[in-house]
Amino acid sequence: MDISDIHLAPQGDSKIAWAQRAMPVLRAVAERWQGSRPLAGLRISACMHVTAETAVLMRTLAVGGAQVRLCASNPLSTQDDVAAGLVAGGIPVLAIAGEDRATYFRHLSQALEHRPQLLMDDGADLTTLVHTEHPELGAELRGGTEETTTGVTRLRSMAADGVLRFPMVAVNDADTKHLFDNRYGTGQSTIDGILRATNRLLAGACFVVCGYGWCGRGLAARAAGMGARVIVTEVDPVRALEAVMDGYAVMPIERAAELGDFFCTVTGNEHVIGPAAFARMKDGAVIANAGHFDVELDLEGLAAETSARRRIRPSLEELELTSGKRLYLLAEGRLVNLAAAEGHPADVMDLSFATQALTVAQLGRGELAAGVHRVPTEIDAEVARLKLAAMGVELDRLSDAQQRYLGGWRTGT
Repeated sequence: MDISDIHLAPQGDSKIAWAQRAMPVLRAVAERWQGSRPLAGLRISACMHVTAETAVLMRTLAVGGAQVRLCASNPLSTQDDVAAGLVAGGIPVLAIAGEDRATYFRHLSQALEHRPQLLMDDGADLTTLVHTEHPELGAELRGGTEETTTGVTRLRSMAADGVLRFPMVAVNDADTKHLFDNRYGTGQSTIDGILRATNRLLAGACFVVCGYGWCGRGLAARAAGMGARVIVTEVDPVRALEAVMDGYAVMPIERAAELGDFFCTVTGNEHVIGPAAFARMKDGAVIANAGHFDVELDLEGLAAETSARRRIRPSLEELELTSGKRLYLLAEGRLVNLAAAEGHPADVMDLSFATQALTVAQLGRGELAAGVHRVPTEIDAEVARLKLAAMGVELDRLSDAQQRYLGGWRTGT
């Protein structure tokens, strides 16, 4: 293990217990697994944000019989007390809040030292490392899961190049992930991170959302709900049309740069906001990123135009440009919802992580071929049913006649 301070364990246990209260689906999975232990004897290496919600998932996997080793998927997202709580409970963790790049990649390699049979990834760093530096592990791997859009994009590129050696399931594409985690989770937690970092009022401000995927949809809705005037930038015509019909202005970033008070990228691509846009921004504009990697903002281009910089608040840095204008960068351009706040609420991570857990159990059987796979629809449905039951929500049922109607073709006008 390699964590900040084991003495933080009691504080971490409290946070984990609080998260677990809001995760009834994972609790139900753990109760089911206590007897069946579908992961008995399986070694799992997980590269994920070390938060209280992730800790609940790790403990659920352990109840299922897995030997789990966890490292961080982002240097700034680790909660040191949660890491300590997991270690004190017998789950090895390799993660320290604020660790440098060298330490981050050392932890990735150490997470692979117990020769995993299953991977759980968030951004595909662990999977990529297996292929580039530890190819000997490929033969033992039965597969893995990928949690985020950026990671799935990388995996599909690996598959297209013919180098992906084992099956990876795109949990990010499951309905119980993108419809809820990406939309409601990212929307709320990103606003939370921006407000914690700045303590600024959104009502009446102009908020620019770069990207209108599921995360962008959620962020735009939450910003509008706080009273902001929302502008969306997009490259996809269908998504841009959807944003227009949802009531938002849509325009190129160069035009939006002159109008925005807050900017946040959620695209999964690099250099979405570059020097030309930075130069057009108002004095005092706030810039953030909620995409997985810190490449969505052209930080090198921004640094080249910066004459002085100083930290104002823990996750807020003032950059004075050569023009004399001041811009405010949040969380060093990393995931603002995890670096400046605590990530998604446990209530919504319950869905994503239950989907992860059930998918890993299925992967453990070793039945899938190499490639990128979708989460089976029956897992999506089971997770949704468990969540609805926990919420006290009942569904209608189709009658036999209705099922026959839907399965037939003779009855018409």
